[in-house]
Amino acid sequence: MLISKAWKSYYNDKLIEGYSLTTLKAYRIQATLLIKHFDDIEIA
Repeated sequence: MLISKAWKSYYNDKLIEGYSLTTLKAYRIQATLLIKHFDDIEIA
């Protein structure tokens, strides 16, 4: 699974759990930085 796909699943899960949009935005920024650093690599 690619990091970007894992992020989308994580985002949807946390949205359902009721995390605030501000928190999810901060998480998205961190995920984006991670993907920019390592590229969109395959994870196990």
